[in-house]
Amino acid sequence: MSIKIKNVIPVTSDVMTPEMVAYICKYLEPDTVVDSEKLTVGPPSVENEYDEALAGPGVVELCIKAEREGYDAIFVNCFSEPGVKAARECVKIPVFGGFEPAAHLALGLADKISIVTVVPNVVPLMEGNLAKAHLDKRFVSIRNVNIPVQDLQDHEKVCKAVLEESVRAIREDGAQAIVLGCTGFVDVAETVQRDLCTRYEYEVPVLEAGQSAVMVCELCAKMGLRQSRLTYMRPPER
Repeated sequence: MSIKIKNVIPVTSDVMTPEMVAYICKYLEPDTVVDSEKLTVGPPSVENEYDEALAGPGVVELCIKAEREGYDAIFVNCFSEPGVKAARECVKIPVFGGFEPAAHLALGLADKISIVTVVPNVVPLMEGNLAKAHLDKRFVSIRNVNIPVQDLQDHEKVCKAVLEESVRAIREDGAQAIVLGCTGFVDVAETVQRDLCTRYEYEVPVLEAGQSAVMVCELCAKMGLRQSRLTYMRPPER
């Protein structure tokens, strides 16, 4: 039986291109199905606490809808993970955002990790997520390329900026692995990992958040794993 994953886009703008979907799904099993649905009401991008608050209610609604439609897992397509914990309380199927899967995969590959993200505005969000997950001691820095989410189409510019910040994270912060802190980085992780090795002789893993998340969604669905009801208790009826 094939796995069905709902790719929830927590914004109203048309950021999810066919190329982006193909990129995040490139390592999934051939028969795994990924369908996308975006918010009809909410922010155009998630780049601060205000955006995250606006996105939350719509994310939860789409997650409830996805469970009713028979999906096996849900990927909330954002590194900031708006509405993810609330959605886990409301549905039985596993729900993941972009942060936790990439972070935990990185923890198995290196002792010291740096996040390279888009703009300064999202850094406090990520610091908060690291603190809540008790991972702040293993993550040595959060760097940004100062490129907004909606301007990530310039692949050469983005790769150059991410590479530069990754080198700084390794040299100045002691990072031993890089996690890309935005699910809008398409075909960046592979390019940066290759250039770190060939140009600087840094043989370190670079993890892309979207790919990591859908792989974890697929794995949990196959293994019959779901969020603990002792952690994510259902909201009481009122």
